[in-house]
Amino acid sequence: MRPCNTGAFADPPPIAPTTLKTARPKPAVTAYDDPPENPALSDVVERNIRTILKLRAQSARDRTFQERLADGITDFSGRLAFVYFHVVWFGIWLLLNTGWFGLKAFDPYPYGLLTMIVSLEAIFLSTFVLISQNRLSVESDRRADLDLHVDLLAEAELTQALKMLRAIQDKLGIECESPQVLADLVLPTNPQDVLAEIERLRKRDAA
Repeated sequence: MRPCNTGAFADPPPIAPTTLKTARPKPAVTAYDDPPENPALSDVVERNIRTILKLRAQSARDRTFQERLADGITDFSGRLAFVYFHVVWFGIWLLLNTGWFGLKAFDPYPYGLLTMIVSLEAIFLSTFVLISQNRLSVESDRRADLDLHVDLLAEAELTQALKMLRAIQDKLGIECESPQVLADLVLPTNPQDVLAEIERLRKRDAA
């Protein structure tokens, strides 16, 4: 029987059977979605993976020209190709200055010019590495701050959930096997107190 109309609310229009079928929305395919959906992973895991990759890509795009240059040099100097390049360079330099090919040595032993060039290279290379490390250190601090924020938020949420469970337990008259443990867990955790205790124990063990 069709329900009567009260006058305040009109009957909703009939819904076609085809509109009742809801499909899982597929995320837009980007460079970070390969494949866009993985049956072995949940939507939350896939979304978190894409978010992390996009944040890393955004951080890489926000680099200045100097930071890109420093990262490129640091990346190249950390590869075996950098070692091979220097082996070939030093080998050719030494052979050209031995006089074996009938050429006049432009940097005879003890190779002062080569030593000066290598020293300057070490100075500039170390500077570029430090620039790249400083940028990575800033990013690491930002991620550490984010991790700390998430941890504090999760701790607050778990504490609130424990309080709700304790209230339900008291309401239903359920006895807790370890009431003192539950009481300790319900107490909020102060990060400053934890760090101070860790520092105190570290100093005591070092003494």
